[in-house]
Parts: sequence; C-alpha cells; structure tokens
Amino acid sequence: MTDYAVVVMTTMSQGEGGTHTATSLAERTGLPAPTVAKILKLLARDGLMASHRGAAGGYSLARDPDDINVAQIIAAIDGPIALTDCVDGAEGACGVQSLCPRRGNWDRVNRAVRTALEGVSLTEMSQPVFPQAVSQTAAPLAPRPAPVAERVG
Repeated sequence: MTDYAVVVMTTMSQGEGGTHTATSLAERTGLPAPTVAKILKLLARDGLMASHRGAAGGYSLARDPDDINVAQIIAAIDGPIALTDCVDGAEGACGVQSLCPRRGNWDRVNRAVRTALEGVSLTEMSQPVFPQAVSQTAAPLAPRPAPVAERVG
C-alpha cells in the first residue's frame, strides 16, 4: 500500500493542482479505485491530504510537495518506520527486549533509515529518472563471458 500511496501522491503533485477524486486518480494511476480511496483516507487522517466535501469534492495535497517527505507517507500508511520491533520509545513490542544486547544498535539503524527517508521530498519523488542519470549512478556490470560455440562433429 505504501508504494501505491507514493504513486497517488506523486500523481497529484504533478497535476494541475486542485481537487482530485479517488476515481480520477485510479484512472490516472491504473490502481483499483477502492485501493486509492483507502489510501486517500489514510493520508487525510495523517494530514498529508485535505478532504473536500460536496459536488466538487475530493482530495488535495494538504501541503506543498516540498514539505512532504517519503517518511511521512510511509508512516501514514504503515505506522512507525523500523526494521525491527525495537522502535525508539516502543516498549513491550518485543518479548525479549530486556535481554537483548542489540537493542541500542537497532535504534541506530532505524534512525538512519528514517533520516534517509525524511531527506527525500515528494517533489523529488515526482521527478522522472532519466536512463543517463541511472547509468551514471549505478555500479557497472561485470562483462559477461562470450558464449562458447558447440562443436559439431
């Protein structure tokens, strides 16, 4: 659902602004309308979308796309961002947390992941990735060996 939420929000941020319905966003994104409706409600509940009632109702971004980051979108759909149950400040999520010598280290990992996701805005997610940019940042692939010809004989 989170990846769909990013798709819906980037679609809205690329549009002409204004109010969008779940049906129109489903058509533009190719996602099922019930899924889009559920996503919009979750995002509105967390203040990332504004809900508008009435004949011309629908949803709009609640803030400028520069002021919305990927971490906020993930948290709105899935809750706190963490790779483990050892979430900063979460007590009782793990049955062995009092015995776990790794808890502090997982806190560091969880904070690093969260910080990285907070550093990517909706505006940045909305920008197309050009093949040249991808090829310049991707590690080069090792050359494949030439196929060996079968001998007929």
